[in-house]
Amino acid sequence: MGGSSVFKAPIKIAQKVGIIKKATPPPAPKPVAPPVVTPVVAPTVAEVSQSEAANADNYNLRKRKGKSATIMTGPAGIQQDEDLVLGTPTLLGS
Repeated sequence: MGGSSVFKAPIKIAQKVGIIKKATPPPAPKPVAPPVVTPVVAPTVAEVSQSEAANADNYNLRKRKGKSATIMTGPAGIQQDEDLVLGTPTLLGS
């Protein structure tokens, strides 16, 4: 790497004129402030009673029967009544 001395003079001239700037080290990183921790406050009596009431409402909604309670067929066909006839069998096209 003996050829590097050849470029010293032109580099100094370019730096003097302002074409090339000397490399500056990057600035030091700013210190990060620790996150602010807010104290945990216990719920009040009113909040507790309100949440208990909401839980009771949710329980009642979950216990409701939907359309699945009225469906009388399953994977094997009609489940409850063997005598139940859904319609008369017909031949297609007649």
